[in-house]
Amino acid sequence: METLQYCHRTTRPLKGALRQALIGVVASGNMEALFERVLDDAQCQIDIVTSIAGYGEVWSAVIGDFVERYSPGGIRISINDGGARPDTVALRLAQGARLMERDSA
Repeated sequence: METLQYCHRTTRPLKGALRQALIGVVASGNMEALFERVLDDAQCQIDIVTSIAGYGEVWSAVIGDFVERYSPGGIRISINDGGARPDTVALRLAQGARLMERDSA
């Protein structure tokens, strides 16, 4: 098991009013991500627990791309990874951001 943490400054808060959202499921080749609106609007923190060690650079690239595309300010994301490929990670992060952009639960 490996634990990673990425903290980014953002240009704006993520739109919407949903306080939290859970997307995906931990399984072989997949992941779950909990999105929580708990940080300052100019911050994004992503905590990852993964069963596959040694891919910090890949995670960093996927997370950096996500933050650049969505500017998820105010959001802490907790990821439990079961070996998801980078395209699956990108998909789950995009799904979570879109879900958080809703006005209410």
